[in-house]
Amino acid sequence: MTLISPSLLAANFADLKSDLTKIEEHADWLHLDIMDGCFVPNISYGLPVVKAVKKITKLPLDAHLMIQNPDIYLQEFANAGVDLITVHAEVCNHLHRTVSQIKKLGCKAGVALNPHTDPSCLNYLLDDLDMVLVMSVNPGFGGQTFIESSINKIKAIKKMIDINNASNKPIIAVDGGINQNNIAKVAKAGVDYFVAGSAVFKAKNPAQAIIELKDKCNNTRSTISI
Repeated sequence: MTLISPSLLAANFADLKSDLTKIEEHADWLHLDIMDGCFVPNISYGLPVVKAVKKITKLPLDAHLMIQNPDIYLQEFANAGVDLITVHAEVCNHLHRTVSQIKKLGCKAGVALNPHTDPSCLNYLLDDLDMVLVMSVNPGFGGQTFIESSINKIKAIKKMIDINNASNKPIIAVDGGINQNNIAKVAKAGVDYFVAGSAVFKAKNPAQAIIELKDKCNNTRSTISI
């Protein structure tokens, strides 16, 4: 089945508990966009919010670190109770070391690629990753439009993973502009895990929105669980 991870960034921060209650039955993960105003042109929220969210939801937490120097915060996010930590290839000078450290902390490891980043940078790392996150918008803000060229990038990553033929195959995730109108074609390209912000939390019925997203793509391909 398709995995849907609503992005907390699109939720109502004045009533997070209520918003999370609406999605818990049908969401698979909860995506946490951590922005520092340096790597991306926006500031979102930090560890205090992550710790608070951990207390009010049973959903596994995916911390997407859109920050400079993520290495110095890995331990703190692991201590806060996140289950998966995703870092950006563009900011990690020693990406293999960073991924190894995430694993040592007991978390699953993901690497995100900005729209301009060539996926070949992950060739040597595929055996160590749990997830490759394709940014289908330029990171920093919610509610953006899906970049269509991301489809070809996803296909290239899927081919790269298949050719690698390792026992550990990372799943492919996509983040940015996903909605009920485009999720089927993105799933067909090879995506297993979808981050959806506005399409879920801005809907009149967030739970129904998740059901619709899954219904749109569950028949397009078989998927795997992270």
